[in-house]
Amino acid sequence: MNLVAPKRHGPTPTQLGWLRRGLDQPGGKLPLFDHFGQHVDPRTVRACVDQGWAEPWYPNPLKPDWLVCKLTPEGRALAGQKPPRKASSSPELYLIKC
Repeated sequence: MNLVAPKRHGPTPTQLGWLRRGLDQPGGKLPLFDHFGQHVDPRTVRACVDQGWAEPWYPNPLKPDWLVCKLTPEGRALAGQKPPRKASSSPELYLIKC
């Protein structure tokens, strides 16, 4: 049997946004629904679990197909990082005293 470890990479913006929503929740609980009330894509959840950023917390007896997760220490550290600064689309103005 040939087992291959999953490739490590940085999170996508969607994954990072989901992980950050767990920062201010008790125990690092990650939401089941997004900001629009839609169920979080299971691929996002599985990818974060596979990368070690989230872990299953407990089974949901009402919806066994929904994976209730919490942040791992690695996920918490990753989500707590400041987002990279985007280049400004408008030029900066400088005041020069003459």
